Amino acid sequence: MAQALGTTLAVYGTAALAEIAGCFAFWAWIRLGRSAWWALPGLASLCLFAWLLTRADADFAGRAYAAYGGVYIAASLLWLWLVEGARPDRWDAAGALVCLAGAALILAGPRGS
Repeated sequence: MAQALGTTLAVYGTAALAEIAGCFAFWAWIRLGRSAWWALPGLASLCLFAWLLTRADADFAGRAYAAYGGVYIAASLLWLWLVEGARPDRWDAAGALVCLAGAALILAGPRGS
């Protein structure tokens, strides 16, 4: 169980990076005035993201996506800080912790038969 959880978290972390990078490519093109060529690596990154989510250790897609949401939120705040140079505040950090706790409940909660 612990190994599967660790693998799933690694998949989620990589998927979050792929999704955020893909979305940011479109943000750069449309909002920052970069070349439309930014869309090509953005699309590739978003395809990688979608494929990675299929690698998550979950019985149902909806549960995998729900748990991924918490990881995505925390990763987005890291992107905000490391790539965009805006440091998350204490409310961002508190919100991310709540979301990660929710993701952990979804992933590791005991399931009835």
